Amino acid sequence: MTIDARAGEPSRRLAGKVVAILGAGAVGPGWGIGKATAVACARAGARIVAADIDAAAAGDTAALAAAAGAETLAVQVDVADPASVAALAGAAVDRFGRVDVVHNNVGVGRVGGVEDIAVEDWDRTHRTNVTALLIAAKAFLPGMRERRSGVFLTTSSVAALRYVGFPHMAYSVTKAAALHFTRMVAAQHAADGIRAVTIVPGLMDTPRIRQTVARAFPDLPFEELRTKRDRQVPLGTMGDGWDVAHAVVFLASDEARYITGTELVIDGGLSLTMNGG
Repeated sequence: MTIDARAGEPSRRLAGKVVAILGAGAVGPGWGIGKATAVACARAGARIVAADIDAAAAGDTAALAAAAGAETLAVQVDVADPASVAALAGAAVDRFGRVDVVHNNVGVGRVGGVEDIAVEDWDRTHRTNVTALLIAAKAFLPGMRERRSGVFLTTSSVAALRYVGFPHMAYSVTKAAALHFTRMVAAQHAADGIRAVTIVPGLMDTPRIRQTVARAFPDLPFEELRTKRDRQVPLGTMGDGWDVAHAVVFLASDEARYITGTELVIDGGLSLTMNGG
């Protein structure tokens, strides 16, 4: 895959920084948030740790980041397993000496309301979307605190703020919890020089979203669903992985040094309207 024009022009915003992206792979062709973020950060001068449960996907992203000029490390990781995440943090430090920015970009879910969602699916979603943040914080924050510098970023969802048109109970509730977890990290660790910010994407066109929507509406072609979702957004179109990636570059940079404990909504105005459902 060649570098997308949406990657933007190379800059030095993140020169020398080590950025670890948990959920850096993509589940299919195209630019997911993690893959786009890795390339955007690489073009901004960062060194990249591309971590994903799919080792091949992590490797693909690392290769793209390397093609964009970055030193890279690809690691297979299960974000819900403390030993796996601790090994990731150790490998990153062994390779680069430290981790300056952690981007928690993992999310799973199963469509269904209260009566539909199985308790087992609820628990799995909670462990991957929320408990994984605690695991990552335990693995990465001590090093940041020792250096009195670091950025802890979390990808949530506009589904944490509002109903977006179909029942996604477990995902929505856990992404709301992720938002507040990140606020708590910000409050507790501001004095340690650590910033924590949540990114709140709206309706996005990414490989994973295509899969999720296809499972939810198996009888409708994606192009029809895409048109419907585009019409929900005041700006007239869904976003994509690059819209989030460029925001991550800014939030990870020293230009955002005074931003913490808050959320950046990237949704084309969706959360300001009643078009979502």
